[in-house]
Order: sequence, then C-alpha cells, then structure tokens
Amino acid sequence: MTNRVPLLFGPGLFGQSGAPGVRTTDPAEAQHILDVFFAHGHNELDTARGYGGGTSEPFLAALTLKDGTIVDTKVAPSTPGDHKPHRLRQIFQESLNIFNPRGIKIRILYLHAPDRTVPFKETVAELNAMHKDGLYEQFGLSNFAAWEVAEIYTTCKERGYVLPTVYQGSYNLLARSIEPELVPCLRKFRIRLIVWNPLAGGFLTGKFLSLQDAVSAEKGGRFDKDTAYGRHFSKMYMNDENIRALRMVHEAVAKEHLTMAEVALRWLQHHSVLTPEDGIILGASNASQLESNLADSEKGPLPDTILPVIQRAWRIVAPVAASYWYPFPRTKSTLLKSLL
Repeated sequence: MTNRVPLLFGPGLFGQSGAPGVRTTDPAEAQHILDVFFAHGHNELDTARGYGGGTSEPFLAALTLKDGTIVDTKVAPSTPGDHKPHRLRQIFQESLNIFNPRGIKIRILYLHAPDRTVPFKETVAELNAMHKDGLYEQFGLSNFAAWEVAEIYTTCKERGYVLPTVYQGSYNLLARSIEPELVPCLRKFRIRLIVWNPLAGGFLTGKFLSLQDAVSAEKGGRFDKDTAYGRHFSKMYMNDENIRALRMVHEAVAKEHLTMAEVALRWLQHHSVLTPEDGIILGASNASQLESNLADSEKGPLPDTILPVIQRAWRIVAPVAASYWYPFPRTKSTLLKSLL
C-alpha cells in the first residue's frame, strides 16, 4: 500500500569524512541510498546549512537528483545573532549558491531553531523580503515553542508577510511532547507538521534494551557520547523510564513477530496525530536500512494488541520526556495533560 503520511528523506548523514554527524562519505553509496528513496516514488529531501559542519549540502548537490526532486533547507542560529536580517540572508545565500547553479530551487526555508537574541519581527521581515525576491517558496519553523509559533504567525498576519505554513519537530512513539500544546496550535493556524527522529536515533530499533547497551554504542553513531549528537540523544532517551517503556513495547512486538522499527514507523503512519497533509523524515546510513524502513512505512495499521502497550509506555516516559522546543528542557507541566 502507499503511505498514508508522505515521506521525506533527510541526507544529514551525508558529507565530508570527519565532519560532525557524518556517516556516509562515499558518493556512490549516497547515490544508491537516494536511488532507493526515489524508486519508492518519493522526491522530497530535507537538509540544512549546518548539517555535516556545512559539508552535507554541497555533497548532496553533487549527486544525481531525479527530475522533480524537491529540496528544503534550514538556517540555524549557530551563533547568537545569526537570524539578524543581514546574517540570515547571508547564510541562506550560501545554500542558494550550492543548489541554484545545479538547477535546484529551495521549496521550504526553515528557521532551524529560535534565535532569541533577535526580535522575531526583524527576522520575519527579512524572510518576507527574501520571499518577495523569489529565493524560496514556503516559510517554515523548526524546534520553536507553541507560543513562539503563535507570536510569529500573528506578527506575519498583521503585517501582510509570508506566513509560516510548515513546522518541523521531533516526534515518535516515545517522544510525544508535541501532542498537548504544539499540535493544537499548528492545527489552529493551518500549519503542516513534518516530523524527524521517527526511530529515536535508533533507540526504537530495540538495540538498546539496557543502559549498559548504550556504553558500547557504535562509534560515530547516534548514541556515541564522544560526539555532540551522541550526548544529545543519550540525554533524551537513556534513562530508566525510557528503557522500561522500550522493554514493554519490545515484549509485545515480539509476541506479534514484528520488529521494533516496523512498529515505530507504522504507529506514526496510522495511529499518531499525523494527517495525510503532514510528513515524516526518514534517515539512513545505508541503502538496505532505508529500503527496510520504506517498506515498513508502506504497511497497514498495527494489531490491536500493541496499541494499548504503546500508550502505557508513553505514560511511563511522559513525566521525564524532553520538551519539543529548543533547547529541549525536561518539563512536566504540559506533558501530564496528555495522560488524563
């Protein structure tokens, strides 16, 4: 069957050897991964100026993209002040200089995270000017709090600026803090939701069933504590509550002779808050991994026996879950509402 929720591919692991977060450095291997994605009928790619220490975008642009491929990118406030008008345009121009000469236009330009050192009204004024200049098609937000989304939308609406029409955030069956507060905000303003981290950096594949398993995490992987990415994912998922919840789901999944990755992806497709207007970003470090995830995403709803277990697992995790907004603090206030 086809996907209920559209799929995008995130080539953020592509880039130069030794660059932060990079896992795929061989262009031939990267091309094979993209070709698998394209072969399943998909054509949307999600990147960012900062991925791979800035090496991911030029690496991607040098590959062969099929006709009609769509590219979205993001500008992060790597340094406070990066969302000031002149810096925002300057950083985005770097992406345009990479993609435009190859005939690739940018569909969505995201603010990758809030730059709270710059008034939002200044940032969105420049975004509107760049939109008028035809530099991108849609304005997106990523990792903003719901109240910041509301402020930005209202500011743009009142001033006749281009409106934010898409939001990108972390979401999976053990990271659901977007549900009580952010999702209603997005629906009110008719902002689409595209989610990343569907397998929790590999945590939801079931390879980490104890905290001890994380100690021997793959070098360079998502839970390698010698890297910034590894420390981030370890902080989010490596705690007693997540391990307990994961084991609970793992046991139920085994009884149905399914895989953890399959259950995580099918849950997002058929049982989450996502609609057919939203999207799910898949990542992969090799073609066989992506092929498996694409095939699993095309399957139907989960057995009824598993759904109550997933709900109980979330109740265990919710009180200690990281928030959805940058810098992802742990907070109990809004999360507990989803348990009532």
